[in-house]
Amino acid sequence: MSDLQAIADRVEIEALRGEFTDAVMMGDFDRCWSLFTPDGVVRIPHGAEIVGQEELRAGAERLHGLLDFFMQTTHPGTIRLDGDTAAGRAYISELRHGHDGRAELSYAVYHDRYRRTPDGWKFTEPSTSSGTSTAGRRRARPRMQPRASAARPADLAGSLLAPGLGA
Repeated sequence: MSDLQAIADRVEIEALRGEFTDAVMMGDFDRCWSLFTPDGVVRIPHGAEIVGQEELRAGAERLHGLLDFFMQTTHPGTIRLDGDTAAGRAYISELRHGHDGRAELSYAVYHDRYRRTPDGWKFTEPSTSSGTSTAGRRRARPRMQPRASAARPADLAGSLLAPGLGA
């Protein structure tokens, strides 16, 4: 493989990771699962395994339906190329707020496998591990009317990230 091809492959795989994050955040499940090979598998800690594009789509739609808010950022990690396959690692942080009032901030590592297809690089197996979470307890929804001592934006963010610490 030429150095130029290796550079192109790395750029395409990095773009694939970005497309996945954007598609998940936007709830664009058609785009999201088009980034996987038809036999793609997602592995989540504690034994959860989702196989195939249809099962992936159904699981993501269920999860998205439980959330008021979801934000994920993916940070570059490693990519090891091996011909038409590759393996990589990326670091993620996620902020979620559910309809039940629970807020959670999570950090994890994606351990991904990729395959070159006629349509470009695709995920064959992203799996999440090494995660940590700051799951919050349920709270009443924030009041939308200002109080006598109006909260600063930093206070509001603090109460979302660490429930029980805000006003």
